[in-house]
Amino acid sequence: MGRRVLVAGVGMVPFTKPSEGKTYDEMGAGAVRAALSDASLAYERVQQVYAGYVYGDSTCGQRVAYGFGKTRVPVLNVNNNCASGSSALWLARQAVESGAVDCALAVGFEQMPPGALTAKWQDRPHPLTDFAATLSDVYDVDPELPGTPQYFAAAGIEYMEKYGTTPGLFARVSVKSRAHAAGNPYAVFRDAVTLDEVLGSPTVAGPLTRLQCCPPTCGAAAAIVCSEDFARAHGLAPKVAIAAQTLRSDAGDVFEKKSAISLVGADVTRVAAAEVYQQAGVDPRDIKVVELHDCFTVNEVLTYEGLGLCGEGEAEKFVLDGDHTYGGRVVTNPSGGLLSKGHPLGATGLAQTAEITWQLRGDAGARQVEGATLGLQHNLGLGTAGVVTLFEKVS
Repeated sequence: MGRRVLVAGVGMVPFTKPSEGKTYDEMGAGAVRAALSDASLAYERVQQVYAGYVYGDSTCGQRVAYGFGKTRVPVLNVNNNCASGSSALWLARQAVESGAVDCALAVGFEQMPPGALTAKWQDRPHPLTDFAATLSDVYDVDPELPGTPQYFAAAGIEYMEKYGTTPGLFARVSVKSRAHAAGNPYAVFRDAVTLDEVLGSPTVAGPLTRLQCCPPTCGAAAAIVCSEDFARAHGLAPKVAIAAQTLRSDAGDVFEKKSAISLVGADVTRVAAAEVYQQAGVDPRDIKVVELHDCFTVNEVLTYEGLGLCGEGEAEKFVLDGDHTYGGRVVTNPSGGLLSKGHPLGATGLAQTAEITWQLRGDAGARQVEGATLGLQHNLGLGTAGVVTLFEKVS
């Protein structure tokens, strides 16, 4: 890491169901205005903008930026599947850390249609073609069902066979998720659910039921990062810094392993997390709050182990002991996560950033994790891009 990078401000808009959402430009501009207000900063001070989204035309970032100012600032559009928001932050952090600029803005947004994700281009090679071919080698793919849940269903089956767990392990994640979301005014689903309700909801694929799959969601979030010199020069007093950050993609053996767990990014998560801990000189046991990519309950379970929050094969004990929630060792997804807060693809990573920032500043209200000085954020996009960011409280 070069220059220290501070989080000057964060903001987001409440996430909604597609039928209730505003347009992406309205949501994006709203999130940026909230981040500027949080930082007590004028947009004219921002020197670069990175806009993350998945489903949109080429210059949606400019459309959003023009909603709150036209300053000739460079606007760069970022699409890294579900990790687009964190990839935008990764670029903004690099720009400030390197000295290229002193203040950069990352914004993520998504205006999603109802229903499962589908490919938008049918006249060219699909980016997940090799992933799909490998999945079909290890799982009985049903062409009539949505594709994405089947990756995680296969990973869940592989995990259960490897460690002798049951579908109840995954279902418990949804129960915890809803309990956390009850305290989050930005979350879509805040009503409690029972284990029986989760297991009894309609089956989507393999061990995954409907209440174990993140919903299509509309929303936006933003973060402003700056250097220490910039903060001093403009009278800012940020309380959170980026201690370490890494973005990784797959290794050459991802298809050779014939493992659904590897296909859904568990290896990428493990490598990225280890690099972040090494960069910061931190043990994962020192971290009290984590926002991780729980697009499906299976992925939350895999990510406990990938981030080193528990040992390999120890996720069931970790969950049953309550070490993943308040009163346990580390609070995972205090926001309610993707499962309950929602998953507007381009906004997710920056919504996680906002939650961790609020937690470290002591601004999380009913969700507050006491005594947190370090917060970890994990955002994953199939294809694959995995971003892991460690935030620290500034004394």
